[in-house]
Amino acid sequence: MAVDRERIAEAVRALLAAIGDDPSRPGLAETPRRVAEAYDDYFSGVGVDPTIHLDSGDLAGEKTGELVLLRDIEFRSMCEHHLLPFMGVAHVAYLPGERIVGLGRIPRVVDTIASRPQIQERLTDEIADALVAGLEPRGVLVVVDAVHGCVAARGSRQAKSSTVTVASRGQLSEPIERAEIMALIGERR
Repeated sequence: MAVDRERIAEAVRALLAAIGDDPSRPGLAETPRRVAEAYDDYFSGVGVDPTIHLDSGDLAGEKTGELVLLRDIEFRSMCEHHLLPFMGVAHVAYLPGERIVGLGRIPRVVDTIASRPQIQERLTDEIADALVAGLEPRGVLVVVDAVHGCVAARGSRQAKSSTVTVASRGQLSEPIERAEIMALIGERR
């Protein structure tokens, strides 16, 4: 679902006027268009089912192995409370069931879910739920570590703080299983 760029541009012009600036002055004249283009990218996941990335790319006939772990999947999202960015990394692990997919598919799931107005807690849960729905694994663990623009730039102004959220499903909800994967996530290369 594409965003309505013209409506966004109109809203940005109105916002600029509401803060007391002139939206037609040289420095701001192109800002409404630029923001509309950026929002088209930021919110490209609205209305998109992230499991579509898991529907194909099956590595049929491949051995599934014991664990698949992708660390440091970079993402950016927009906080739905302030429409300010939050950015970080997602670590995604799953215990394969009957199938695995190409490793590039999992970052696409993360990107699709992050590309909508979001809160980090829901982002983490939705990534885990998409993997459960799309792959039917024996277990899933998702750890998200992000820095929030709304925390860094306003309110408490904690520019160096980050937030960590965790979602686990299936066998990876067990503390012993989770601990091993958490150690792998924290291991530096």
